[in-house]
Amino acid sequence: MIIRDATPADLDAITAIYAHHVLTGTGTFEETPPDAAEIGQRMAKVQDAGCAWLVAENEGWIVGYGYYAQIRDRSAYRFTAEDSIYVRDDVRGMGVGKALVQALIEHATARGFRQMIAVIGDSENVGSIGLHSSLGFRQVGTMKAVGLKFGQWVDVVTMQRPLGEGERTLPD
Repeated sequence: MIIRDATPADLDAITAIYAHHVLTGTGTFEETPPDAAEIGQRMAKVQDAGCAWLVAENEGWIVGYGYYAQIRDRSAYRFTAEDSIYVRDDVRGMGVGKALVQALIEHATARGFRQMIAVIGDSENVGSIGLHSSLGFRQVGTMKAVGLKFGQWVDVVTMQRPLGEGERTLPD
């Protein structure tokens, strides 16, 4: 498996992976899958900002993707990133997500980000919570019943990990 920058040629595979999660899971609160054009706009926005949108490729197939971007637009957030990852359903639990998050951590650290936040849909999403925990994220909060999807209330778990010097020093 290789982790590389996503390109427009990957949009169909990325769109299909995300559509599956939108239609079957509570990891995202979107309820209607966006089309490839919309995903392409989202990818361009992230990449144009100098952040990473990566894909995991195995034997020529895209098996997952992930990206990070500044968590909020206001300037005070310029050192805090939020990650998002989605893995093809048939390869979950095989290290794809962990490889993607590790690559995002490395990229964001090199860019000077000091914190990474994971906003995880569903407090029962033990796969994503466990994955982030294994990479040094700690749970910092749970917002109870803030989403309504598939006729049920869904929590959001927030996890956080320092990058580089974290809060120990001020950035230059």
